[in-house]
Amino acid sequence: MQAVTIDALHRGDGARLRRFLTRRLGNPADAADAHQETYLLMLAALTRTNIEQPSAFLFQIASNVARRMRNRQRLEGRIFQPVSEEDWTGLADAHALPEQQAMARQDLRRLAAAIDELPPRCREAFLLARIEGLPNGEVAARLGVSRNMVEKHLIKALLHCRRRCGDLF
Repeated sequence: MQAVTIDALHRGDGARLRRFLTRRLGNPADAADAHQETYLLMLAALTRTNIEQPSAFLFQIASNVARRMRNRQRLEGRIFQPVSEEDWTGLADAHALPEQQAMARQDLRRLAAAIDELPPRCREAFLLARIEGLPNGEVAARLGVSRNMVEKHLIKALLHCRRRCGDLF
């Protein structure tokens, strides 16, 4: 299959594929990411094999991409727990007992040490996303990597920090 055929496939099935992914993912932004990833995977597959039913194959790839994205979102939902105002207040209580302050400082040192142990790119992605609060897409743009790679870095960082500082997470 040639690039012109991919272009024709995109023109013929692109809008339908976008709707399919939007229904599956429930979010136009995620659908756009999945749409792009689907075509990249399709191009890669075409370099390795001859595909008899390109439209059906394209939608099978899209289905797999959507399933992976949903699974990743579920995992992130469990790992990235939102922190409420009460949680922050409890952590930074100015009137805490000296023992609590010392324990909190010790916990922060353990967490900082765990973050320092991360590989440089993983640490950078983690700090940009979790400390500076940047969205994954912006972290990816700053680091020059894919959004998927940023998410892998974040999962790796969080799992490492959880192993090293389990009671803090």
